[in-house]
Amino acid sequence: MIPLRDSVRSSTRPYVTWILIALNIYIFYRQFMLPVDMLNQVYLHFGVVPADLSYALASGTSLVPVLLTFITAMFLHGGWVHVLGNMLYLWVFGDNVEDRLGHLRYLLFYLASGVAGGIAHFLSNPASQVPIIGASGAIAGILGAYLIAFPRSRVLTLLPIFIFFTIVEIPAVIFLAIWFVLQLFNGAASIGGTANTVAWWAHVGGFVAGAIMIKLLPARRRDNYYYSRE
Repeated sequence: MIPLRDSVRSSTRPYVTWILIALNIYIFYRQFMLPVDMLNQVYLHFGVVPADLSYALASGTSLVPVLLTFITAMFLHGGWVHVLGNMLYLWVFGDNVEDRLGHLRYLLFYLASGVAGGIAHFLSNPASQVPIIGASGAIAGILGAYLIAFPRSRVLTLLPIFIFFTIVEIPAVIFLAIWFVLQLFNGAASIGGTANTVAWWAHVGGFVAGAIMIKLLPARRRDNYYYSRE
C-alpha cells in the first residue's frame, strides 16, 4: 500500500517535516557519492550495532558513543527505495502530527520515536553485528501517533492488485492497522534469523512508542481539524 495523501488539513506549515525530508535526502545524496568501502565504514560508525551496545554494557565502557548512533542512524538510508519510501510516509502523515504537537515538541517526539525503535531492535537481537540505519523507527512513531490522534481520517492509497494498480480511499485506522500487523508478523518471523535486512522490531517499537507518547503529550490546540473529502 502506497499512501498518496490523507484527508486531514493542517492549520500550520510543517516546517520541521519539510526540514527532516530535505535533510534526509541531502544526507543520502552525500552517501551516494561515497566509495563503497567508505560507505560501509559510515554505516558501521553511525548505524546502530546491537553488539556494540551489549559490549559497552557488559564491559562498563562509555555508552555515549554507542547511544549517539541511535540518533545518527535515523539520517542514513540504504538505497533510493528506502529513503523515498520513508520520506513519502513522513510527508503524508508527519504534517498533522507536527500541527498537533507544535514544531519543537514534534522534533523531540520524532527523535524519541526513532530511539525507541532502535532500542526495540536491540532487545530483539542484542548480539547482532549488523548495523541498522534509517528513519523507519521515527516514522513508525508518527504512524502510531496519527492512529491515535486522527482516527477519523482517510488515506488516499495506491493499491497493487496483481499486476494492476488502483487508487482507493481507506480509513486511516484500517490502513495503519494493516501496516502494524505486517510489521508485527514479520518481526515475529524474523526472531532467531541471522540475515534479516529489515529491522521489523524497530518499526513495532517506534509505532508503540508514538502511540503512547501522543496520549501523554497534550495537544497544541483543540481537535477541530478539517477533514477533506476531495
